[in-house]
Amino acid sequence: MFAAENGLRGDPRLEAISEAIRVVPHFPKQGIMFQDITTLLLDPKAFKDTVDIFVDRYRDMDISVVAGKVISEAYELEYGTDCLEMHIGAVQPGERALVIDDLIATGGTFSAAIRLLERVGAEVVECACVIGLPEVKGQCRLNGKPIYILVEPRGIDNCC
Repeated sequence: MFAAENGLRGDPRLEAISEAIRVVPHFPKQGIMFQDITTLLLDPKAFKDTVDIFVDRYRDMDISVVAGKVISEAYELEYGTDCLEMHIGAVQPGERALVIDDLIATGGTFSAAIRLLERVGAEVVECACVIGLPEVKGQCRLNGKPIYILVEPRGIDNCC
């Protein structure tokens, strides 16, 4: 679900968030339009708006843990492979987890995070990200977990 579909359609914060994301053509390889959120993190207002939107969404969902990155789970990216690790004991069985990442493309990172959390007995309530690439259909790899996406990327049509 996109934030615009969740009552935020026309919200100027979403446009500001989208505008704050730098697009780096053909990185890390030809044909990839890398969505760099570093510029979003450096924009205090846009970054605060991003955090505020997520906080508003999850305030009443009884989330006990927000997953970031020791046990590990290897996964494939659209341009290679990687591995996620989580400190053993960081999440307890039965905890309600929210997985947040900057972007969903192939869904590999989210899928690996879900597997990691479920291995230790956590319940993954939802996945959330700033940027979603709907044409890549990474949501299909989330084992039915819902995904909340703030914005679609800019600059995709300029590729190749």
